[in-house]
Amino acid sequence: MSPAPVLRTSALLILLATACGAPAAPPAAGPARSSPQPPIAAQRPHEVVSPFGTRVDPYYWLRDDTRSDPDVLGYLAAENAYTEAMLAPTQALQEQLYAEMIGRLQEDDTSVPSLRDGYWYYVRTEKGKQHGITCRRKGSQDAPEEVILDPNELGAGEAFYKVSGATVSPDTTKLAYVEDRVGRNQFRLRVKDLVTGELLATDRANVTPALAWASDGRTLFYVEQDPTTLRAFRVMRHVIDGGAPDEVVYEEADETFSVTVGVTTSERFISVASYSSTTTEVRLIEADRPTSAPRVFEARARDHLYDVDHLGGRFVIRTNWDAPNFRVMEVPDGGPTERARWRELLAHRDDAFVDAVSLLDDAIALDERSGGLLKVRVLPARGEPFVIAADDPAYVMGVAAQPEPSQPLRYWYESPTTPTTLYELDLATGERRMLKQMPVLGGFSPRDYVADYVQATAPDGQQVPVTIVRRRSTTVDGTAPLLIRGYGSYGISSDPWFIATNLSLLDRGWVVATAHVRGGQELGRRWYDDGRMMRKKNTFTDFIAVTEHLVAGGYGARDKVFATGGSAGGLLMGAIVNMRPDLYRGVVASVPFVDVVTTMLDDDIPLTTGEFDEWGNPGADRAAYDYMLSYSPYDNVTAQGYPSMLVTTGLWDSQVQYFEPAKWVAKLRATKTDDNLLLLHTDMAAGHGGKSGRYERYREIARDLAFMLHVLERPNARAPAGED
Repeated sequence: MSPAPVLRTSALLILLATACGAPAAPPAAGPARSSPQPPIAAQRPHEVVSPFGTRVDPYYWLRDDTRSDPDVLGYLAAENAYTEAMLAPTQALQEQLYAEMIGRLQEDDTSVPSLRDGYWYYVRTEKGKQHGITCRRKGSQDAPEEVILDPNELGAGEAFYKVSGATVSPDTTKLAYVEDRVGRNQFRLRVKDLVTGELLATDRANVTPALAWASDGRTLFYVEQDPTTLRAFRVMRHVIDGGAPDEVVYEEADETFSVTVGVTTSERFISVASYSSTTTEVRLIEADRPTSAPRVFEARARDHLYDVDHLGGRFVIRTNWDAPNFRVMEVPDGGPTERARWRELLAHRDDAFVDAVSLLDDAIALDERSGGLLKVRVLPARGEPFVIAADDPAYVMGVAAQPEPSQPLRYWYESPTTPTTLYELDLATGERRMLKQMPVLGGFSPRDYVADYVQATAPDGQQVPVTIVRRRSTTVDGTAPLLIRGYGSYGISSDPWFIATNLSLLDRGWVVATAHVRGGQELGRRWYDDGRMMRKKNTFTDFIAVTEHLVAGGYGARDKVFATGGSAGGLLMGAIVNMRPDLYRGVVASVPFVDVVTTMLDDDIPLTTGEFDEWGNPGADRAAYDYMLSYSPYDNVTAQGYPSMLVTTGLWDSQVQYFEPAKWVAKLRATKTDDNLLLLHTDMAAGHGGKSGRYERYREIARDLAFMLHVLERPNARAPAGED
């Protein structure tokens, strides 16, 4: 599939509006209008039928699965042209912001090398180049450099190019990776001969980035996805230069499950995992017998989640069996692996969530969440367990993967005021050694900034953690502009990261906060369960409670509050502007999931069947249908004032289809009662993650920040909360 042609956004708005079936605005009498007029999408009623009711969707026509309908492309281009025109006054500001961001970036940089099979691997960046270059040196870090993967060369001239899943064969002679030239996560498998530098004939379409080599260095396992729904459903076995057709290893028949492949830490087993939001089943293949049949490790059981790794003659299992926050268990290899034989290594705790398990020769290291923060707990082979100490009130740390388990424990650490830092820990002496801290140029000093970690009370009494960062000179007196970020879905936690691009706001006197709302797992599995399915609205009311708490505490001015979120965080944005538009001056919603019911009724849309345990199944459950309909942002747009809004999407988005935000903006524009900005920008050559190159991504961030700064200078068409 190739991208649809991109229409020029400089075309006349009146012509584009006509092309998309919208009535052209009549010529203005007298002087020319002072500002461009937004495109108005035509309304073409379409019935969305379900077992529990029929809804009429006037903008359903904006869905075009081929991405080639001239009416649809014309409307999107008209919206792009309008956005470009309305943001024209910010061009100088965008350039300034972009220059600030690049000025803080060490453009020529190198990651800390990691040892595997006699080679030191690392990624380096070069000034002016969009993508990192993967390299290695044999035997010593001073040996000659070998470039093994350069996306800058592979993607030269492409509007979008992304590589993922790169993995070197155990004999170090081949590199497998996948590439996406559209932005829709429809990857192609490629294999490079690292001896000759040539690409091999291996070329498979509709695969995922999950790749695993067998011990022979010739057998490669990969995962196929359905070309329509993009569900990863089948594991294949390919033999390099084998001549025989690829063979099916495992096919997942349950449409609510997906599959992935991997290699255990010991490299003795290929792992084939079937998974849904609530259930896991793992099969293992002996890596030195790649044609053997996969063996089920533990049969799937509803609501049992587990993952398994292997090292030192034992399997180590992270499981929620009688442990909502997970516990760690083990079972010897070479025999049956059913649950009855598992032995506990780390007991379940109500106040700590086991997020991930990493195996080393001399320790087990855990990513553990407690008190809302991600920490590292170490279970050494000799000595008492301990948690690695932190230096800030709000922070995030995690185990850094070591390709060889004989290497020392590495972990990364960062906070809202501390750039990402990689440490190595000597378990025998307890000595911590800094290997690298992300350079931040332009005079940055952590001492100039301060972070707070507070709690906001939700309507049901739950305490919602909030991370706040500001410049030390910015006083907490209720006068500062305030930006609040949020997500709250899939158990993905919004951690207190160091975000260098925040500095452009912080240095202008803004306060930036992250709301750790329910739907993530900051406070364990319960925190996730309380923000999904029939409790999804807790995510939205948590965010609103955080907003009110921060304003009441003087962190931001009541009429200068902004919010931002993307994907499922865009759902959060859509919900809060329907529920409490008075709280926000401006909102940036990136690739927002806003047409919840219609999407979850459609099994042909990617991700739908695998997410019934996240949102509910509105085609089979009346209660789920009614509940989802009660918060779906698109379905709850009403005739009221809304904040200024910038909505972004990608034409080739596979996770949230472009037509969801397009329809939402069209409906908002036809319904809302204010004169605030409402802008839609569609990247015609990208998908869910936006631009693929690092410099292009900074351009997008500069645009978003410039929008907020611009809105702050514009008159607010609605009174702030409490002054209606």
